[in-house]
Amino acid sequence: MTQIEVIEAVARIDASAGWGLFIGAGALSLSAYLPERGIERMFAGGRVPKASGLLAPGRARAAEGGYRITGRWSWGSGIRHAEWVGVHALVENESGDPIASRFAMLPAADVVIHDNWYVAGLKGTGSCDFTIDEVFVPEELTFDLRALEPKRGGPLYRMGFPGLLVNELAGFVLGVGRRALDEIVAQASAKERGYGKKGRVADRAVFQHAIGESDLRLRAARALVLEVFEKAWQAVSTGGRPDAAHQVEMRAATVLATDAALEAAARAFRYAGGTALRLENVLQRCLRDLHGASTHLMASDWAYEQHGRALLGVDFDPMG
Repeated sequence: MTQIEVIEAVARIDASAGWGLFIGAGALSLSAYLPERGIERMFAGGRVPKASGLLAPGRARAAEGGYRITGRWSWGSGIRHAEWVGVHALVENESGDPIASRFAMLPAADVVIHDNWYVAGLKGTGSCDFTIDEVFVPEELTFDLRALEPKRGGPLYRMGFPGLLVNELAGFVLGVGRRALDEIVAQASAKERGYGKKGRVADRAVFQHAIGESDLRLRAARALVLEVFEKAWQAVSTGGRPDAAHQVEMRAATVLATDAALEAAARAFRYAGGTALRLENVLQRCLRDLHGASTHLMASDWAYEQHGRALLGVDFDPMG
């Protein structure tokens, strides 16, 4: 719960900083599942490293003492600052069929970064593509992603997927959405519009309705996020784990928060008028950054469908 609030606060100040914080925290949290010898390498001298990583799968084949990993990954947020890069790889047999799922940590020097992050939103995150070509990774720097058994750490590391990571995205969108609403409230009090007789935007009933509704929707989404994740935290704190239905609920609540934040930012942008289009106006950045965040796999509205399937007792998939 503290993690959600900290990421929310940072993202409200600067979206790209908030995004980098949550990706870096998520990537480094996966070291909780590594063997001890892997930790000794990553945290040499007791120093906490910077990491980037993602869960989209590449390919791997078993080699003596470890694996050889190959693939190209998109959205390597913060990779230019990372010392370690975490990737998911499906281990293939000689016929090319996947037989195991491993998560691997590699020194950043072992990956090739592609300078292709020229985008409309989240511009400051440096989320470049990167390539790994037949790089050997020793067993000690990998773990079984399907088992996800923590070797160290507290209750957080029993959260499972997507709960372990999706709370960070929830904090991010709530922070950026709140910034957009705070900005339009501040700007509307001073802004006048109209060709003839001008009037303050803050005095228009239609704006008052829009801002009131947006505030309540964002706060309602935030309350749901806190409720759902607090329930998960209580489960892991007492030795349990969130079940599959709860995992879907955590993801769906995060999608709802994303939708509420994006709607709030879009309304704020509209009522700010033409000045919102200027690059120095933070409202255009909030809107672009939230559109960027909404493309994240964990923000897919597919989660609503899976939550509905869980409620109906039909087969569902928390990750998909």
